[in-house]
Amino acid sequence: MVEMVDAYNREALTVFGEYREILEPGINFIPPFVSKTYTFDMRTQTIDVPRQEAITRDNSPVTADAVVYIRVMNAKKAFLEVHDYMRAVSNLAQTTLRAVLGDMELDDTLNKRQEINAKIRKELDEPTDEWGIRVESVEVREVNPSMEVQQAMEQQTSAERRRRAMILEAQGERRSAIERAEGNKRSNIIRAEGEKRSLILEAQGNAISTVLRAKSAESMGERAVIDKGMETLREIGQNDSTTFVLPQELSSTLGRYGKHLTGSDVREDGESLESLVFDQETRDLLGLDDIETIVAGPNGGAASEESTKREDRSIEQAVEDASIKNADEVIEEMDSVAGANE
Repeated sequence: MVEMVDAYNREALTVFGEYREILEPGINFIPPFVSKTYTFDMRTQTIDVPRQEAITRDNSPVTADAVVYIRVMNAKKAFLEVHDYMRAVSNLAQTTLRAVLGDMELDDTLNKRQEINAKIRKELDEPTDEWGIRVESVEVREVNPSMEVQQAMEQQTSAERRRRAMILEAQGERRSAIERAEGNKRSNIIRAEGEKRSLILEAQGNAISTVLRAKSAESMGERAVIDKGMETLREIGQNDSTTFVLPQELSSTLGRYGKHLTGSDVREDGESLESLVFDQETRDLLGLDDIETIVAGPNGGAASEESTKREDRSIEQAVEDASIKNADEVIEEMDSVAGANE
């Protein structure tokens, strides 16, 4: 007369084979001797779908198995509408799994698990709703192609990896060759730049040396003229005449001659000799104004720049301080002095 129902169960009650009601959890009173109950577990249940063989759309054999999670939502429908709902859902899941795999290509069956799960669940929802069963989830565990297909896939994967390795190796060699060529190019540019600066400096040095030698020769020629003039004056002084006419530039001539005799035309620090001032054309020819840039170059050091500046200043100062007169002017002065004495 008394039926105890657990909290997670529901029981269908029949009296004389006629369905009466669903017994809820707790104590239930039923007619004795003529009543019968059928228990339904209302918790989520797991159905293991056996491994199934299928042929994909591109004619590749595969095998797959799955797990289906269901729950009884209406115990009355599960009792009256279907016999052994667990077995019914399992068989329906097997046929649906084969159908879904048959509509897909091999690569899709291996890569699109979520899509397969969604399709199977959608196919199971409609018939199981009539049974009072809800399909909560479907999970495909494994999809395996045949051994021949697996070997072909392994060979394909191996070939693809070898191809990628060869491509990477070729790219590395090409990049290495480019880097070597770029390095050689830069090295040649730097070497050519150094040789160019060396040739320019050598030419500048030769030009400056030539000009200085010419100025020195001119200075020596003026000294010879001055010596000759002094000898003429000495001869004039030995004559009987007591009247002398001195040229206007005699004092400056004697002063320069005294400098040449005593060496006072040399600087006190001994850096350079006095010479004539270079005109702008000569400076441009010798490149005196560009020596600093040529010596320094693109990456010239501070020491070479300072040394070049000191040399340029010494040469320019020597030229600016020069007071040498033209030889023709000196000869004319001597001639005038001799004519006056006569």
